[in-house]
Amino acid sequence: MTRGQLFAVLQQQAFFITTEGQHFTAPLWVSEFGTGTEENDPKARAWFANFTDFLATNDTDFSYWPVVGWSGNGQGDAYALVRYDAAGHRSGILDGPDWRSAAWNHLITAPSRTGQVAVPARWNMLDLDNADAVRSLRMRGGPDWDSGARKATCPDGQRLIGLAHTGNRGLCTDTGAGDLRSAGPEYTVVRDESYVRSGDWAGGYTKLECPAGQFLDGYSVRGAAVSAALCVPARAALGTAGRTVWFDRGDNRPAGGPGGEFASGNYKGQCATDEYAAGIAYTGRVGSRRTPDALLCRKLA
Repeated sequence: MTRGQLFAVLQQQAFFITTEGQHFTAPLWVSEFGTGTEENDPKARAWFANFTDFLATNDTDFSYWPVVGWSGNGQGDAYALVRYDAAGHRSGILDGPDWRSAAWNHLITAPSRTGQVAVPARWNMLDLDNADAVRSLRMRGGPDWDSGARKATCPDGQRLIGLAHTGNRGLCTDTGAGDLRSAGPEYTVVRDESYVRSGDWAGGYTKLECPAGQFLDGYSVRGAAVSAALCVPARAALGTAGRTVWFDRGDNRPAGGPGGEFASGNYKGQCATDEYAAGIAYTGRVGSRRTPDALLCRKLA
């Protein structure tokens, strides 16, 4: 395996989760890797150099196995970084020639971030493939707001910012506004056009629009069809300038797809990070499955 192939495999299998600003971003720790000082295979030696270089480049936390081993009569744990014999004499990567020392020293002296990690913007995917995706502890403690439907709600402190045309996926974030919701338990379940006040922002389509001063925090489906929108009140005044984001015929997202790919293979619509979602539109025309077709996106202020 070449250096480039190794890096590609590592990125695909695990290191992709360290990409910052995605809904799948997570810490990564590599455990129990190592090789022996008696290793003479050029390919094995190249692997060790390339792997440690990748760890250094990506500032990855790791555990080497084993750090300390034993030795006796010139034999012992060749994988250990350092070894001790019965008399307490030390040998290994710190003492004399060891082909691993250059790669090891590069790894442990590579620049790395230190100190307290800044709180990043959060993104979360909502998945209704098989069951409810109620990520809000506040909503879990309340009554069933759409009995018989599969329900999705954003984690506390986040707002719904994106939906997939098919697949029942959603995207939540706190980017641009932090915790936008007021402290109270109030919420509104919208099943029809009772609260439409923005004109016909999706002509010929059924529009589930949040009441004034509220924003989308969740949704429910029956099968693939939209069942209801969950709206919650904001802690401060919300902007009213809005636009319709259509995604029934292709993706309609901000440049770069902030938050990451939350519905692979499906069309997706997403408000900008300085906006909030205030409504969902769908159609019940013949041949339609009443899946989301458009979002009403409004400026935060």
